[in-house]
Amino acid sequence: MRIGLITGEYPPMQGGVGAYSRILAGELARLGHVVHVLSSRQALNDDPAISLSPSIAGWNINSLRTIRAWARDLRLEVVNLQFQTAAYAMSPWIHFLPEALGDLPLVTTFHDLRFPYLFPKAGRLRDWIVRRLARASRGVIVTNHEDQERLRGLPHLALIPIGSNILAGLPADFDPQPWRTRAGAQPGDFLLIYFGLFNHSKGIEDLLAALAALRQNGQPTRLALVGGGAGSSDPTNTAFMDAMQARIHELSLAPFIHCTGYLDETAVGAYLAAGDVVVLPFRDGASYRRGSLMAAVHYGCAIVTTTPQVNIPSFVDGENMRLVPPGDPAALARALADLCRQPEQAAHLRRGAAALAGQFRWPSIAQSAADFFRQVVAERS
Repeated sequence: MRIGLITGEYPPMQGGVGAYSRILAGELARLGHVVHVLSSRQALNDDPAISLSPSIAGWNINSLRTIRAWARDLRLEVVNLQFQTAAYAMSPWIHFLPEALGDLPLVTTFHDLRFPYLFPKAGRLRDWIVRRLARASRGVIVTNHEDQERLRGLPHLALIPIGSNILAGLPADFDPQPWRTRAGAQPGDFLLIYFGLFNHSKGIEDLLAALAALRQNGQPTRLALVGGGAGSSDPTNTAFMDAMQARIHELSLAPFIHCTGYLDETAVGAYLAAGDVVVLPFRDGASYRRGSLMAAVHYGCAIVTTTPQVNIPSFVDGENMRLVPPGDPAALARALADLCRQPEQAAHLRRGAAALAGQFRWPSIAQSAADFFRQVVAERS
């Protein structure tokens, strides 16, 4: 098939949707499809199998004309929009892409249907314009159970999970000690790893409170904030990151926290594997949409995260991750203290995460997407 992918962010821009788009495009190309990607001017191509057009200066009404001409000139059979509002500079125009493309089938992949921090005053209009895009698309892909529930009833709806955005392999003789040393961990220290951007929904303030409690109770705990930063899309992240830096100093935690800044995949994977526990205390619960969680699963880490908002059968408390209530630093601290005292529990979680990783392999994700594209195109004809 001749497939067009549209994404507001693409490497080297920081953000999970951009990384997802690059990996998906590459996997689709390896399946034999002709893949073209349209993105913002900051995008750069590092895969000769992908044709990248970094031609969008702003996601305004003119961008719809650019997309229409791009799709026509390349004789695309289907266009796949990677939708996350922040990645399009919160522009409303992208919601009218189905009309701009006319008869050309559009499949929209919704990475996140939550918007309260992006449009706090938009009210019903915010939800209406997003659902309008879903209804006007020929097909809709959701990446998580929560969004599947919200859009249930659409005629062409598929749940296809994301995979890990971090794929670098570890050497067979991987030695975690140099990476623990970089994080400031001494022999006997319990090293926590947080991976991801700074965002209001990630529960970082709960993690800091839990770290402070563990230190006050005499447990030699350290934290590495891996990756981090504000990312390239959501403008609210920068202010939140500044607030969290201030909170670190208020709690006198700076000597016990190592901030890595943006890292390449190899370094991220090494830190994830070197930590005792990966802690991801999402305020809205664990979810398939969380790329940082998928990365921790991919590397077979001992994971402590928060109870999902909806039932996710594959997430089993005590087997492949430890689940605690969202927004509860005390419960988070207790779970971490348990794993610190009982390393055999952490080892059990690592084995469970490694087994779970098989459900999120990129070749099967790309095949599911291609099959859905074919279904949508076939129903059009």
